[in-house]
Amino acid sequence: MIPLKTIEELISKHSTLEKELSTGELDKKLFAEKSKEYSDLNDIIDDVKKYYSFENEKKDLENIIDDSKSDDEFKVMAETELKNLKLKNQKIEKKLKLFLLPKDDADKKNAIIEIRAGTGGLEASLFVSDLFKMYEKVSHKKKWDLELISMSQSEAGGLKEVIATIRGKNIYSTLKYESGVHRVQRVPDTETQGRVHTSAATVAVLPEAEDVDIKINDSDLRIDVFRAGGPGGQSVNTTDSAVRITHIPTGISVSQQDQKSQHKNKAKGMLILRSRLYELERSRIEGERSKDRKNKIGTGDRSERIRTYNFPQGRVTDHRINLTLHKLEAFLEGEAFDEMLESLTLQAQEEKLSNLN
Repeated sequence: MIPLKTIEELISKHSTLEKELSTGELDKKLFAEKSKEYSDLNDIIDDVKKYYSFENEKKDLENIIDDSKSDDEFKVMAETELKNLKLKNQKIEKKLKLFLLPKDDADKKNAIIEIRAGTGGLEASLFVSDLFKMYEKVSHKKKWDLELISMSQSEAGGLKEVIATIRGKNIYSTLKYESGVHRVQRVPDTETQGRVHTSAATVAVLPEAEDVDIKINDSDLRIDVFRAGGPGGQSVNTTDSAVRITHIPTGISVSQQDQKSQHKNKAKGMLILRSRLYELERSRIEGERSKDRKNKIGTGDRSERIRTYNFPQGRVTDHRINLTLHKLEAFLEGEAFDEMLESLTLQAQEEKLSNLN
């Protein structure tokens, strides 16, 4: 049961926000903050009011059922209505509990996605290319803005590493379950015996950090500039435009050379560094909070095998939720991505509710 006091506070808060926003007296920043709060609450307020009125409606129906003067047919109708009311209330209660769960500030942020080839040599780099194309297609379907930050190519059209930003609404909350080791099982084009090979790629999804999220002191940075190198080691240009930024306290290092401008390479490098440091701090805090338990979903543990893409059987399996979709081609086209995402999100919510209870 959710305390009625909490429900009354939500109704009161919604009413207060409505009045404040209609006055026209709030400055731009405060108006934006309260508008967001009102919008979030507005999505749930009808359910809040239904939950609040549930006990009275339930009592009215029970009185009809218990009243000896009630007509039998009327009693049966009341019993059916009471049963439906209780079922609806259970669904509403679960929805409200999810709304009341502590929010992860990072969920509303944009994301930086990093995909790297793991074991499997050339085949692993081809798989990185497949995964990146999949996220591109998902982004296109959802009208997200995907911007390439850096890309390191291998032979035969594969990618050793690719880093991109994805911007839109609640991107991190949508993509955070992609962090981990993705495994592919298929027959490579170069395989003459028809044997299935297993390769892997690592996906890291980081919330895009802003200046206000994490403070980086200039004295903690070492910045080296060098000439950008291309395939085979030849110089891409004649100026020292490539940048390597090292955060001395953590040892985290970022290299960026895709842009011809040193200034642009430094800006992109700082974007990646800031997000990695932000995620490092979030992981530390989360680790302290959850020493007694290990979440099956959303740990961001990139040593954990999370998903297998089996081409001979045309299936994709997520090992965290034991879900197999026999829609591998559709999944890689971004078509069945939401089906997997909804199942991952649902289990994560169930675990949060279980921990709350």
